[in-house]
Amino acid sequence: MNINELLSKLTVSKASDLILVDGNPPYLRIANSLIQQGSNPLSTRNVEDLITPLLSKELMDEFKKTKELDFAYEDQGSRYRINLHFQMGNMAATIRRIPKEIPTLEQLSLPTIVKTLTTLERGLVLVTGPTGCGKSTTQAAMINEINSTRQAHIITIEDPIEFVHQAKLSVIEQREVGLDTVSFNEALKRVLRQIPDIILIGEMRDLESIQMAITAAETGHLVIATLHTQDSSQSIDRMIDVFPPHQQTQIRTMLSLTIQGIISQQLIPRKDSNGLVLAMEVMVANPAIRNIIRKGGTQDLYSMIELGSQIGMQTMDSSLKKLVNEGKIDKNEALARTLHREQMEKSLSGSA
Repeated sequence: MNINELLSKLTVSKASDLILVDGNPPYLRIANSLIQQGSNPLSTRNVEDLITPLLSKELMDEFKKTKELDFAYEDQGSRYRINLHFQMGNMAATIRRIPKEIPTLEQLSLPTIVKTLTTLERGLVLVTGPTGCGKSTTQAAMINEINSTRQAHIITIEDPIEFVHQAKLSVIEQREVGLDTVSFNEALKRVLRQIPDIILIGEMRDLESIQMAITAAETGHLVIATLHTQDSSQSIDRMIDVFPPHQQTQIRTMLSLTIQGIISQQLIPRKDSNGLVLAMEVMVANPAIRNIIRKGGTQDLYSMIELGSQIGMQTMDSSLKKLVNEGKIDKNEALARTLHREQMEKSLSGSA
């Protein structure tokens, strides 16, 4: 079996990922299950032979030097995000399928209030969650909405570029780390000179990138960025905690003024085993929430989001409970994913 056959299986089966590790047969991840492809384990040489055709000489040289590599690959109209790494001294790969079409906000069943966030002229919008929860897809849908509805100069900084946007009403520049810039931070240092209206940051990884994102939002740009956090409270705390103690009060104030919204999400196996379903917390900043952030009372954000349900905000727990009540996810899945297990158990006590 060659790499093109495996990529074809990945696409046709609508799996999310292909995993190649020596000593194991290839595996496809479909929903939350790993499906073995054939019974023959791959040898080290097999893995190398499968991956090498995907690499240019420059990428191969970089991989040999750093032993880690992320890049995008396109074949016959399909696009893939590929991670190469070594394990026990041997090459291994995880290949993620990127949908051909950029989904709309409606196709992702995102709450209406998310569309409102795309109409903003300035501020910081975070999309958060664990790896593989669809953050890049949500970001792409938000950029697609802006591109379809208004004129703007949009610059994205990604590692690698996943969804490729075509200009509609907006001008879009997509910059890939490694190909178009040395790093997220180097790109962010210069992005304001490129006169963007909207900046998408694929990932905020450290103090410097968080500082520059806040500064860009503070100076009149709409910044859409990601964090690997579970909810709004964790997201605010993470951004503040990366700074030294003597700076945290200032950063808290800056963040209280610039934050516009936080979308936290999880992908959960459906009860009928037919794929995954999205659970989502949505916080939209209002005067009360800004005051909580400024004063450092992030533990109170959860109750403020509950109070904001009338204008479209929702907690992760309310989203999980709704999915259970609609029969889309199992009660135990909700209990495993809530940050407030005891409250959730009481809330679901009458559910199957």
